[in-house]
Amino acid sequence: MRASFRLGRIAGVPVGVNWSVLVIFALITWALSAYQLPRAYPGQPVAAYVLAGLAAAVVFFLGLLAHEISHAIVAKRNGLEVGGITLWLFGGVAELRGEARDPGAELRIAGIGPLVSLLIGLFFGGIAVVLTLAGVRGLLLGSLAWLAGINVLLAVFNALPAAPLDGGRLLRAVVWKATGDRTKASVVAARAGRILGVVLIGLGLWQFLAGVGFGGLWLALIGWFLIGAAGMEERQARMGSALQGVRVADVMTPQPQTASGQMTVGDFVDHYLFAYRHTALPLTEDDRPVGLVTLDRVRGIPPERRASTTLAEVACRADELVLARPDESLTDLLPRLSQCADGRALVMADGRLVGIVSPSDISRAVQRGSLREQMAGGRH
Repeated sequence: MRASFRLGRIAGVPVGVNWSVLVIFALITWALSAYQLPRAYPGQPVAAYVLAGLAAAVVFFLGLLAHEISHAIVAKRNGLEVGGITLWLFGGVAELRGEARDPGAELRIAGIGPLVSLLIGLFFGGIAVVLTLAGVRGLLLGSLAWLAGINVLLAVFNALPAAPLDGGRLLRAVVWKATGDRTKASVVAARAGRILGVVLIGLGLWQFLAGVGFGGLWLALIGWFLIGAAGMEERQARMGSALQGVRVADVMTPQPQTASGQMTVGDFVDHYLFAYRHTALPLTEDDRPVGLVTLDRVRGIPPERRASTTLAEVACRADELVLARPDESLTDLLPRLSQCADGRALVMADGRLVGIVSPSDISRAVQRGSLREQMAGGRH
C-alpha cells in the first residue's frame, strides 16, 4: 500500500498516509457526530457533536499509528528492517523487509500490535469509568467510551487466527514451532484467512439483507479484502519455498543496457527502441543508476509530446529504485519489489550497476525451484 503523502519519521521509521484514510475518517466522524453521540447525548449544539466526532476520529487514528509503530519497533529489535508505515482504508500496515528468524520473533512482532490496541482501549475505558464515578456526563464521556470500545474491538479482531491479521502471524508462529516448517505454517494461516473472509462476507450480506444497515456491506468488504490478501500470502509463501537458497546473482540479467535520462522519448522510439532486448531500461549518470524506464511508461506518452519529453521525466525516480546485492537472498528482495510500480530491481556491486532483476527472471526461478522440489519429493 503506497503512501499518498508523508508525515515524517517516528522511531526512525517513515510514516505516511494513503488518501483512502480520508474515506474512513469521514465515515467515523459522520457516524459519531450525526448519529451515535446525538442519540446518546441529545440537546447539544451541532458544532459540539462535530468537534467531538473529529477529535475521536483523530485519536482513533493515532491509536492505529501506535499499533503499527509497536510492530515496527519490535521488528527492528528482532533484526528486521522496516521500510515504513502507511495508514490506509483498512487501518495500517508496517512494511517489514525480510522474515522473522524464528517462531519466537514472529510471535513477538505479531503479538505486540493487538496488545498495544488492548492497552489503549483499557486506558480510555479506565478514564471513562473514573469520570462516570465522578458524576461526569456528556460528549467527553461518550467519546472516551467509544474510543475504549473500538480499540478493544480492534485488538480482538486483529488477534483472530487468520492471515493477514496479526492473529494469523500468531497462528503461523505456533504452527511453525510445532512443525518446523515455515512454508506449511504460512499456508495454514493463509487458508484460515480465506475461511474468515468467507464468513465475514456471508455475515455482512445477511446483515444487509436483514435490514441492519450498510455496516453489513462494510463487513463484507473487509471479508473480500481478507480473501484477496490471504491468497496473496499463500502464493508468496509457496514462492518463497521454491526460491529457498537462490541468490539475486543466480537470476539477474547481467550487464543490462542503459540509456541517458536526457534522451527524449521520441529519439528513443525512433532510433533506439528495437536495439534494446528488454522491456526495462536503467538510466545512468557516471555509471550510477538515476532512474528506470519501461516500455509501458514510454507507450503512455502521446506522440505529440515525445519530442519534448525526456526519459528521466517518465522514469521511476532514483528515490523509488529498488537496489539489491548480487549475494542477497532472492526471498529477501521480493517484498521490496513493490516499492517501484515497475517491479524491477537494479543489482549493484562496488557502486556499479551489474545487473537487473525483472518479473520474468523471478518467474523462471520459481519454475526451476518448483521443479527442483518435485524432483526431490519424487526421490523420497
